[in-house]
Amino acid sequence: MLLASLLLLLQSETRANEPSFFKPIFLILLVAGALGWLIAMVLGFQRARAFGPSARWFTYAAICLLIYHLQFVLLALFIVVQNNTDMVLNLGAFFNLFVVIGSICAIMGFIKLTNPE
Repeated sequence: MLLASLLLLLQSETRANEPSFFKPIFLILLVAGALGWLIAMVLGFQRARAFGPSARWFTYAAICLLIYHLQFVLLALFIVVQNNTDMVLNLGAFFNLFVVIGSICAIMGFIKLTNPE
């Protein structure tokens, strides 16, 4: 699988036909995901005092995933303003950083949830 992925990256030209429903579905899911994580973040901060440090860690995970969704918008704006694909790919290499940080925060939340102080 890794070899196939690497060979796919080495192709000089890739063509794909975009379905007509791609852009609206993509935007609807992007906005719904961002709103969902925003609501999770607000609820997490409201309940962090009552439920302790585990809720706080889950709130940090929600913040990371909200930032992840906002990166799509910022990257699209950067593409429009700069029109520099090399720079976009350099930034895109770190695109999943907030997913990794969010997963670490969720793991810490589960650890704090199972070890009450």
